[in-house]
Amino acid sequence: EPVELGPAAINQGYPAPAALERLQQLLAEARRPLAIFGGSGWNAECRQQLQTFAETQSLPVATAFRRQDRFDNGHPNYAGDAGLGMNPALAKMIQEADLLIAVGTRLGDITTRHYELVEAPRPHQRLVHVHPDPQEPGRVYWPELAVCASVTNFAEAAAELSPPAALSAERRAWLSRVQEIRQAWQQPTQLPGPLQLGEIVAWLGNRLPADAVISNGAGNYTLWVHRFYPFRDWGSQLAPTSGSMGYGLPAAIAAKLAQPMRPAVCFAGDGCFQMTCQELATAVQYGANVIIVVVNNGSYGSIRMHQDKHYPGRRYGTDLVNPDMVTLAKAYGAAAARVERTEQFADVFEQALACDRPFLIELMIDPAILRP
Repeated sequence: EPVELGPAAINQGYPAPAALERLQQLLAEARRPLAIFGGSGWNAECRQQLQTFAETQSLPVATAFRRQDRFDNGHPNYAGDAGLGMNPALAKMIQEADLLIAVGTRLGDITTRHYELVEAPRPHQRLVHVHPDPQEPGRVYWPELAVCASVTNFAEAAAELSPPAALSAERRAWLSRVQEIRQAWQQPTQLPGPLQLGEIVAWLGNRLPADAVISNGAGNYTLWVHRFYPFRDWGSQLAPTSGSMGYGLPAAIAAKLAQPMRPAVCFAGDGCFQMTCQELATAVQYGANVIIVVVNNGSYGSIRMHQDKHYPGRRYGTDLVNPDMVTLAKAYGAAAARVERTEQFADVFEQALACDRPFLIELMIDPAILRP
């Protein structure tokens, strides 16, 4: 006879009082502390508690690869994302920190820039590693303090820690450095051609509400999204940390079906989009009115970039000549438009927001442009 078990019970760790005391001591001794927030198991409440923790401790915060919604990107303490195409000034801050507090993140390949910014096995920074898996701290990096706890339980305790008695001049300068490096990095770059992707992404950051969901797959086009779009609310970023092409469209559809009132915008490269473009049929069938921004450079740009770097003059299999994205979208029953100049985008995007069906916007960009 079937037995009704109900939801599975999740075994969650809690930070020990001694670990919290040691963390408080390490924070008091630090001159250049930096937190890196990432991983899974987050919610809006624990994000707010960890923001309180960062504010109370005057702590700069970076986010791990494609975990930018773990901290408000407009917050004065936000240092930027430790992801692909990382701000060199942020990379320097990670290297120069004397205390790293990694919360939820494994400190993987991308976030540590191929394990160069944080040396294994013993980092030159004092490392506090908070992770729900007891086997993670110490697997790659030998921490000063390992805390086996869920993000939610650590956040609740960390928010209650006492502020430092006094901030040294060095500590105040360290925190003020955060805003300077982030604001300079978020200024849209000017590249050859009539369409400036940086300006378009920054414009979207001002136009869309904080709760808009931005999704993407994998490819060089993501560098513009992560650098110039300000992720403000919890749950505003859906992106693969495993490098999966084609993730953006199904993720946006799922977000729109789950919470229809939130705008859902998918970014995809022309190669990335074709991995799951047939999901336009799902979006139309179920009324998931997502907006798809296809950055079309006529190639598998990221793969071609690596070919040019490692095998100059031996480019192979990375040119894309079809399909016509606008015609394809309309064949599925979606609306679509092509944008070739920056100034055309705003009007087309307003049409997309008001549309009663999914809307694809194709952005035409020079294939020679590989990064912001």
